[in-house]
Amino acid sequence: MQINPMSPEKAFADTGLSLPPAPQPLGVYKPFLIDGKYLYVSGHGPVQDDKSLIIGRVGADLDIEQAKLAARQVGLTILSTIRTNLGSLDRVKRVIKVLGMVNCTADFGRHPYVINGCSELFATVWGPDNGIGVRSAVGMGSLPDNIPVEIEALFELV
Repeated sequence: MQINPMSPEKAFADTGLSLPPAPQPLGVYKPFLIDGKYLYVSGHGPVQDDKSLIIGRVGADLDIEQAKLAARQVGLTILSTIRTNLGSLDRVKRVIKVLGMVNCTADFGRHPYVINGCSELFATVWGPDNGIGVRSAVGMGSLPDNIPVEIEALFELV
């Protein structure tokens, strides 16, 4: 088993990417929940540094590469929720599951490629073994506020 030689915080810092503000719930739900050694993260959208959302439908308003970047932005938003509420990405041992939902046209079929934007980020932060869990990537007819991607995740805590 290959372990990431760097802490998740150091690995993230080395990406040069920034974390957007952690979003506040706009409905009746919690953005995260800890149950024993598990961290459940509710569905997140692509929040940008200025708190605005990336919007648009994949296959109509955004191409596949823009959608993949939007999924990476969702991953950054999830990391922001973790750091804001747990204090450090180092509190997470590994990614267990990712569910990625893509707001796309009916003929779009490359949902897994889009969600790789988030999965590749997590693999960079937690390493190739702990950063890659099981995953589903599915297409949706619509998503809240016309965001292109929504992702929820389950993590194991240290």
